[in-house]
Amino acid sequence: MSDDVTHRLSAEGADLVLLTGVNDANLLELERATGVRAVLRGDQVLLAGELRAVEKASRVASAMIDIARVGEPLTPEDVRRLAGESEEGEPNADRDLRIVLPGLRKAVQPRTPGQREYIRAMRENDIVIGIGPAGTGKTYLAVAVGVEALARKRVRRLVLARPAVEAGERLGFLPGDIQAKVDPYLRPLYDALEDLMPQERVQKALESRTIEIAPLAYMRGRTLADAFVILDEAQNVTGGQMKMFLTRLGTNSRAVVIGDKTQIDLPSREESGLIQVERILPGIEGVAFCYLDERDVVRHRLVRDIIRAYAEDQGG
Repeated sequence: MSDDVTHRLSAEGADLVLLTGVNDANLLELERATGVRAVLRGDQVLLAGELRAVEKASRVASAMIDIARVGEPLTPEDVRRLAGESEEGEPNADRDLRIVLPGLRKAVQPRTPGQREYIRAMRENDIVIGIGPAGTGKTYLAVAVGVEALARKRVRRLVLARPAVEAGERLGFLPGDIQAKVDPYLRPLYDALEDLMPQERVQKALESRTIEIAPLAYMRGRTLADAFVILDEAQNVTGGQMKMFLTRLGTNSRAVVIGDKTQIDLPSREESGLIQVERILPGIEGVAFCYLDERDVVRHRLVRDIIRAYAEDQGG
């Protein structure tokens, strides 16, 4: 005990409920992951234990405080991830990759090394192909970067597109007009957008067509200049549709193509435009490929285990 040290970290400005978690679950996970004693006293986090453990815990706790300061959710799973990153270096070190959006009380920041590389690629390249399983934040982060580009007037429009692939269903048999038929396919894009912008601002942008959400088929024949364009569920576009989409780009435009190769609903896997671009576009300057995997899953911890189980089953 005589070799123990105590370190204090200021949590001023942080949401203390987010920081500590429900029933102090985040602090308890910090203790389990690093071997220190962690308590909150006022707006300070006290860490006590053996010197090397406290040094590691301090790096993790600093990253936790940063997340709580910008209002991002923080779970015990996140604490475990940060503790794992601290073995390789400073967790959450790329603070320049934080996405601060106007009109919101929170910011968006990457939660994993893969997400950091993904955001960096979207900021540095004209075309980014993001490939990975469900729950890795592919769509959400792309929409966040697009909203940021629009807010900072780097582009004049944000265009979000999805293929209306009929996975066991037929659009023609769904009730309602064409808008009612395609809305279920576009809903995830609306959900991401409404989480990143005040609702009234979303509505105004949709009405003025500053933001457009539409089925991929609506892109045919258009030239998209001064735009940030996102194609979601790209595993379900054909090679011809993918070529059509990528050749819509005009001057001062960027595109993010997002897909999950494990969820192809086309009759043949080889028909997927995502599989095709993965084969023919590497090496082109300005085109970047980003791969996320189960380590980047930021949903419920079981999602990661489920993805791994399916991968092992298919591999067997």
